Amino acid sequence: MADVAEEAGVSHQTVSRVLNDHPNVRGETRTRVLEAIDKLGYRRNLVARALVTRHSRTLGVVSFDTTLYGPASTVYGIEQAARAAGYFISIVSLKSIDRSGMRDALDYLADQGVDGIVVVAPQWTASQALSDLRLDLPMVAVEGGEADGLSVVCVDQVEGGRLATEHLLALGHETVWHVRGPSDWLEAEGRVSGWRAALERKGRDAPKPLLGDWSPRSGYEAGRSLAAITDVTAVFVANDQMALGVLRAFTELGVTVPEQVSVVGFDDIPESEFFSPPLTTIRQDFGAVGRHSIEVLLRQIEGTDELQRLVVPPSLISRASAARR
Repeated sequence: MADVAEEAGVSHQTVSRVLNDHPNVRGETRTRVLEAIDKLGYRRNLVARALVTRHSRTLGVVSFDTTLYGPASTVYGIEQAARAAGYFISIVSLKSIDRSGMRDALDYLADQGVDGIVVVAPQWTASQALSDLRLDLPMVAVEGGEADGLSVVCVDQVEGGRLATEHLLALGHETVWHVRGPSDWLEAEGRVSGWRAALERKGRDAPKPLLGDWSPRSGYEAGRSLAAITDVTAVFVANDQMALGVLRAFTELGVTVPEQVSVVGFDDIPESEFFSPPLTTIRQDFGAVGRHSIEVLLRQIEGTDELQRLVVPPSLISRASAARR
């Protein structure tokens, strides 16, 4: 900074004001300082800054299975929101979530001096682990169930299941079958609850759900089972990847979509509009989840201790895979 000050012909304090976007710096002076910074290749020493301010400007993120669209998109949304707020992200991705693994991840991030932590907790085991573990750091859970003692930001999965099911019922289908996600995932349980509630509200029977594991392969197997049931006319699939498998199975077995069976997915992955036929699905706003997560966490870092639960609404994206009965 002393070299920059000498090059620009200003004081050390003026350079500091420019770097911290202080309003009381003339435009000409600011330009001269920035040009000096570029010329000298100046880079901030973030470690030194953290020692002075006691803030690292780094946030920790704990996530699980970022190969799946939902968790990966959630982490991306968090990273984008953090960068917009002037923070860096340090990510720990766990292959499986249990109390020991969660503790190790939280301790690792705390040792790095992060200012706060966002935990993407899509499973019951993660939610339970969070309820048992505490760090003296601001923390927010994404999804996370109830996550006692923590702020939570989540998509309304129950509402998403309800939207999908009511859309199919409104098209004249007598009932809606469901290919669900794994039983230990909070999102899967929420979508099942919304599906079942929508059927009960209309006085319709709820067929036994078929179990999937989020993969196209499990959707394919479920699709083969559904094709063998003669009265199936509508299927709500708990994610788009499994819906892709269902569509493939129907095509192979001569079941036409949507003429014979209507299909609705969940997530609105980028490829869903290019499925054959283009997939009607439920969109999750991962950008909003990321923004709200960072906003809540930064309020905690700034000293607001009030716990919050922010629920992001999903939306129905209507395409060609669902039609009137």
